[in-house]
Amino acid sequence: MKSLRPLGLALLLGISFAQAHAAVLANPPIRLAPEGTEYMCGGSGQAEAAFMDMVSPRWAASFQFAMNESGNGRNRVAGVKLVVRDAYNGYQALGVMADSPHLLARLAPGSYTVEATLDGLTLIQPLVVVQGRGAKATFVWPSNLSTPDQTQAALK
Repeated sequence: MKSLRPLGLALLLGISFAQAHAAVLANPPIRLAPEGTEYMCGGSGQAEAAFMDMVSPRWAASFQFAMNESGNGRNRVAGVKLVVRDAYNGYQALGVMADSPHLLARLAPGSYTVEATLDGLTLIQPLVVVQGRGAKATFVWPSNLSTPDQTQAALK
């Protein structure tokens, strides 16, 4: 019986390592915008959405994109053009295409104006980033907006 314990322990550790390694490989990559700001897009699947929610407090800013459904529901959307500008001087701090319904960004503390464009409709919100506290902006487009079906079908 004692001779099986090391084998069982080795098997258990091997499985745990493989699962941890697979989870690391599945995480969305951190990208660098042309302006020099780090960002990460994700949240297309359930596991990835849970990961993005888990790590969002470690990022300065969190952006979520959705579209109203008939009734009280919302569909997550991707393919959003996101532009973040300094509210005082208009300097563009981030300008990227969000290929997933959740985007995290490492913005410097300050006041920003955020523009999110989906299918030609731009929504604008202010965002204040405070050192050590995550700022969040959620953009929800009306249900009558037409979106590319193939992009949105992958998110359901």
